[in-house]
Amino acid sequence: MKTAEDFLEGQVLLIDKPLTWSSFQAVNKLKYILKQKYNLPKKFKIGHAGTLDPLATGLLIVCTGKFTKKITEIQGQAKEYTGTITVGATTPSYDMETEVNATFPTEHITADLIQATIAQFLGEIDQKPPVFSAIKKDGVRLYEHARAGEEVEIQARKTTIHEFEITKFVLPEIEFRVVCSKGTYIRSLAYDFGKALNSGAYLSVLRRTKIGDYDVVNGVSPAEFEQQLTQE
Repeated sequence: MKTAEDFLEGQVLLIDKPLTWSSFQAVNKLKYILKQKYNLPKKFKIGHAGTLDPLATGLLIVCTGKFTKKITEIQGQAKEYTGTITVGATTPSYDMETEVNATFPTEHITADLIQATIAQFLGEIDQKPPVFSAIKKDGVRLYEHARAGEEVEIQARKTTIHEFEITKFVLPEIEFRVVCSKGTYIRSLAYDFGKALNSGAYLSVLRRTKIGDYDVVNGVSPAEFEQQLTQE
């Protein structure tokens, strides 16, 4: 049974973030649960090691107390994702947050073409973050510029795709597994992959399965975390 001192000294919590929850919401929920259970001080430290979009599920690593110092180290580790790319259309956000804004042919897309196209995305690549992202430009987050209808020039950045595997292919859906470096946008990967196929694409499902050696199979939902604490 864990004590208040355990969480103040530091814990690494593996949370399986539910769909539609923001990472901020998940951390706030855990903070509330822990404060209620252990009467922790107001300035109790807690934070996550890498954001997950609300439309993504999966591994969110939450550090408490003195272990919040480990966040930067954990964030720097390789990440594994699984998900679905839908080809034949694009959206402004590169995922399902926004409506389809253009459609493209898919009749020419074959398993051979997909495998040949994957090769272009392995190793170090240049990638532009989505305009609907939390990166700041001139002190304002990109998604705020996007929602205001403002055109923004986004600089490409280097990222590394260690592994890119197609696990199922039934048009218009392509299921995949990717292992990538910190700072990779899977939404941008889906969009760029669609372009490279001479079509269009957006990310329709995303789940983070691993960060370094941490695996979502060992994670619990916020509700399960609360239940575990009440049973102690």
